[in-house]
Amino acid sequence: MKLPFALCAVLSSVAPFTLAAVGPEEAAKLGNELTQFGAIKAGNADGTIPPYEGGLRTAPADFKPDSGFWADPFRDEKPLFRIDASNMDQYADKLSAGQKHLLQKYPDTWYMDVYPSHRTAAYPEKILEATVRNATSCKTYNDGLSLEPACRGGLPFPIPKTGNEVMWNQLLRYKNGPGATATSSSNSWVVDRNGNVTMAAEQQTFEEFPFYQTDRDDRDPQMYARVYSLNRQPARRAGEVTGIDDYLDPTSKPRRAWSYTPGQRRVKLAPEFAYDTPVASQGGVTLFDELQMFAGQQDRFDFKLIGRQEMYIPYNAYKFNFEAEQKDQFRKNHANPALERWELHRVYVVEATLKPGMRHVYSKRRYYLDEDTFGPGLYDAWDQQGSLYRSMFLNGVQLYDKDIPYNTKNVIYDFNKSMYGVINDVLKGGLTFFAESLPERQMNREAIVSRVTQR
Repeated sequence: MKLPFALCAVLSSVAPFTLAAVGPEEAAKLGNELTQFGAIKAGNADGTIPPYEGGLRTAPADFKPDSGFWADPFRDEKPLFRIDASNMDQYADKLSAGQKHLLQKYPDTWYMDVYPSHRTAAYPEKILEATVRNATSCKTYNDGLSLEPACRGGLPFPIPKTGNEVMWNQLLRYKNGPGATATSSSNSWVVDRNGNVTMAAEQQTFEEFPFYQTDRDDRDPQMYARVYSLNRQPARRAGEVTGIDDYLDPTSKPRRAWSYTPGQRRVKLAPEFAYDTPVASQGGVTLFDELQMFAGQQDRFDFKLIGRQEMYIPYNAYKFNFEAEQKDQFRKNHANPALERWELHRVYVVEATLKPGMRHVYSKRRYYLDEDTFGPGLYDAWDQQGSLYRSMFLNGVQLYDKDIPYNTKNVIYDFNKSMYGVINDVLKGGLTFFAESLPERQMNREAIVSRVTQR
């Protein structure tokens, strides 16, 4: 519908905005033909994607609560079939550019074992209620770059209509619970073209999402995420602490990043921790704005929602996340395909194109995000010459005792340098979840540094 010219003139005098994603009639589909978080409830026509039936909330018999590790409920399943270089054309419409590239470049060693699909995502009822509310009330402004604080508490756009809305869902996906997540040993590894494995970092991490902490009043309502980490290895970086705070209106309150180095014994701001700056703690194989596929501001690219598509994505990756031996993860040119689990799922496809006049190492990016979680999926990026530069596979699991779809561990390939990284590996220390975060007075930069460096 076109707006009258006079109204357009009024709107142009204030910050640009977009209206709520859907009206009441469309929102009524939530909980009916759509799940409460907006996925298509029915399976696909040939039955290879099952209907959604509430997700996974029952733990297998060998699960040990509070161990930091989650037992694989699908351990006894066998692959339905294998995709390799010899038959990849048969499945080409369900493969990303990165998957095709690996199959073609390493035909003798990389393959994809495809398992039965399980729609395991499950959320707390409080999150679902807030998500349904957001369908008609949540708004972006500044041409989709900013989000209203009123959206807090649930996925902002269960029925997304734009690429920006899908990316906000990805940024704000529910994966930490109501409190915070910590790791005692989160490792990132880099494997060079000769197959040499190097630990880029061993870190103690802490991550919280104030976006979901709606029952406390000591957090900035604009802050949606906070993460900090203490480096333990390699020795040259031991004792370094870094932190990042992200906000719902990054146009007026951009990311606040900081770092502490033991040699200087002071905290300093780090505005360079953004966009296409390489992440040192991940061996430079990842950029700051592709942490866990995408992080930070959306202002340098135009994000276009292509639609939904069926794709083979990493899913229910309990073996890769919690049960493998660290040394078994690596092969010379790629991660060990025997540890990877691929399932067919519907995904949202978003294509990002660099805006005219903007600077970035990439000219185009494409995201494939699971419709049930906006987390697990695939990501490809092309350089300024149009060549495939990097690809990422983000793995997910359902933490069945906590109603949390958790997804941070990923494999990222740098095809220009013929190297890859295994990022956010918690096989050594596992995960710890806290029902509540620390008070805000203990979360300023100086307090964090004092607390973590004295342990």
